[in-house]
Amino acid sequence: MSTTLLLARRNMARNRVRLLASVGGVALALSLTLALDAIYAGVANQLTTYIERAGADVWVAQQGVRNLHMVASSLPETVVDAVGLVDGVAAVTPIIEATDTISAGDVRAVAYVIGLPVGGSMGDPWDIVEGSAQVGPGEITVDRGFAAEAGVRVGDMVGVLGGEARIVGLSKGMASLINSVAFVSFDDFRAMRGGAPVISFVLVRVAPGASPEAVATAIERLVPGVTAQSRTDFVAQERRIVTDMSADVISIMSAVGFVVALAVVALTVYVATLARRREFGVLKALGARNRTLYRVVLVQATLSVAVGFVIGLAFTTGLALVLGRTDLNLELAITSASLVKVGLFAAIIAGLAAILPIRQVARVDPAVVFRRRAPA
Repeated sequence: MSTTLLLARRNMARNRVRLLASVGGVALALSLTLALDAIYAGVANQLTTYIERAGADVWVAQQGVRNLHMVASSLPETVVDAVGLVDGVAAVTPIIEATDTISAGDVRAVAYVIGLPVGGSMGDPWDIVEGSAQVGPGEITVDRGFAAEAGVRVGDMVGVLGGEARIVGLSKGMASLINSVAFVSFDDFRAMRGGAPVISFVLVRVAPGASPEAVATAIERLVPGVTAQSRTDFVAQERRIVTDMSADVISIMSAVGFVVALAVVALTVYVATLARRREFGVLKALGARNRTLYRVVLVQATLSVAVGFVIGLAFTTGLALVLGRTDLNLELAITSASLVKVGLFAAIIAGLAAILPIRQVARVDPAVVFRRRAPA
């Protein structure tokens, strides 16, 4: 173990209360940053889960519509056959989608309601925890979180699209912090919404060996009035919605976390350094160079931040696991990009926090230290 590290550890361990305050403050600040990033990534994952798991390689929408949520897409039924004739298309499934509310008693929830055709090969709910994924006339599948909140189960009636439907299945993994997801039959959707002969999207599975991007380009060229995107591009557009809605809030909260962590570490390292000025003076009198003492201060700051980072990561990971075992529609997704960002963020904090103490160490005069220690 190097002398620098040994001195830094001894300085930190001498006052355990100060050490706990320093590490705890950093852990709290970094936990805030990690949790905000995890919430953002979790919401983005939830909003794109249906797109990623619906089984479609290409999504076809009304011209100009480039995402699933917070927009309205309306296509004539003739588009389904036209898309199916494009070279490279193996299968097509039309769906209808609208934002509505589902209700049971006094409980109401915003939901993306999706109408599914009979015999469709794509777009069905994939994780049914109770009941059936197949919806027939007068039937609906709802999220289990909504069912738990409303106190309903398979076989009960809920309100949707201005009518009522009987629950045949409870799903998980498709609802988000923003909304729930429900599935009804194609015919019921149209009957409840006025029976207009239109669809919202065409889900396309490409032939083996075909490129989704190339098929999407061919669909846009050959079928008028549509926008076609590969699943990858469609997911990217959907994630952009989350960024646009939350970027400012997350930036502000991350800045708050940065300032708090910087203040806590800077104050703690500063106070710890002042409390050890005599020791630093003795070391300088014994021949220690200023840069050696600077390294001690930097190592102290780095150790405080590193331990705080590990604790913050452990706390956020534990919180994500706990939330995953509940019916709350909140997912925390810790990403490698977030870890790199927060790690760099923590390193900056360590460097900045050590600036003031380093200046204090540079001013330590060994002669003054020994005069103060000498007997009167």
